Amino acid sequence: MFFASTLKAFNTFDAELRRNLLILFAAGLLFWSSTAAYLPTLPLYIQDVGGSKQEIGIVMGGFAIGLLVFRPMLGKLADKRGRKLVLLIGLTVAAIAPLGYLVFKSIPLLFLLRIFHGISIAAFSTGYSALVADLAPVAIRGEIISYMSLTAPIGLAIGPAIGGYLQESFGYSQFFLFTAAIAVIGVLCGLQVINPPLNAQSQSERRNSNFWQILMSPRVRVPSVVMLLVGTSIGAVHVFVSLFIKSTEVNFNGGWFFTVSAISSFIIRVLAGRASDRFGRGLFITFGIAAYSLACALLWQANSANAFLISAIAEGCGGGTIFSMMATMMADRSLQQERGRVFAICLAGLDLGIAIAAPIFGYVSEFVGYRNMFGYSAALTFLALLVFLTLSNKSLTSSLRFALGRTEDVYSLNNIN
Repeated sequence: MFFASTLKAFNTFDAELRRNLLILFAAGLLFWSSTAAYLPTLPLYIQDVGGSKQEIGIVMGGFAIGLLVFRPMLGKLADKRGRKLVLLIGLTVAAIAPLGYLVFKSIPLLFLLRIFHGISIAAFSTGYSALVADLAPVAIRGEIISYMSLTAPIGLAIGPAIGGYLQESFGYSQFFLFTAAIAVIGVLCGLQVINPPLNAQSQSERRNSNFWQILMSPRVRVPSVVMLLVGTSIGAVHVFVSLFIKSTEVNFNGGWFFTVSAISSFIIRVLAGRASDRFGRGLFITFGIAAYSLACALLWQANSANAFLISAIAEGCGGGTIFSMMATMMADRSLQQERGRVFAICLAGLDLGIAIAAPIFGYVSEFVGYRNMFGYSAALTFLALLVFLTLSNKSLTSSLRFALGRTEDVYSLNNIN
């Protein structure tokens, strides 16, 4: 059913648009496979070279620092020079960074390398998301963005499993070379993308669309806060879940947690994308945040392989829905000539959450352990749910109705975009 509906949607596009989307999908799949391979493997590598729990958190958090520092300027570059350039920057960094892991063994150098590696997602996700939003017809925007966002869960399913296998079977060197190689292939795909022309921006629009003006507008501010809070939980899960599972001595591989999560994310994106075009984005964002809260609460109480499995399913449902639906909502709320910056600013909230989560929760875990750490992350994600339910639109009533799928988004610009 999924492939039939996808083919039906793609058959309505002209040949150039289909070619662009397929090349983008291939580049995205390669990029996310390379990036996701580090989720279960790099914390173990840092531990093996002598890193403590807190140092693991600090090094892994460096990735989000690279995201946070460079995302705004990359969003501006995407609006000024085009999405393709930013896309290629992300793929190139993903190809170079693994070579550094082959050379550097000290914690300070790994921290700096991790910051550099963070530029890859800052660039790629901003360029990719803005380009897909530009290309997707408004009437089926949610469906197309959801289909194109499937590169992340597929990559998250493939990358950790292959990366974990290579590391266990052949060692870290072969693992790092593998991630570099597939990123290079992604660069070759990215070079084939045809960048669509950007709409001209007037002087008045340029004056009224700087970073702080966009951030403080309610259409962007509240989603950014929600992504900040959710990002703290995502940082805790992605950095520490493999170590937590290992510490419990439960017979469940950390790599499989991410694989199961990715499969769950794949399924939910297929279902939610088309439905959001009919019922609105708010209902599905609410569902996604609630699912991620449940995932963290389940980790807090997990004592068996089945508990970790169920948590992975909930984590995939939450992450898959939040990312694809937030991207679609922000596309609805932005004009083409500002879309790179709007995406970058909203995603910067996620970046900041991840950046502060890794070192803070690494420190917290030293005192309360990994288990209770996930209890704190569940509370923060639940707070994000309350913020979205009450502040996502112009009033409490309209926010509740939008978040529950009962009314349209008052900040949507679909009528003029």
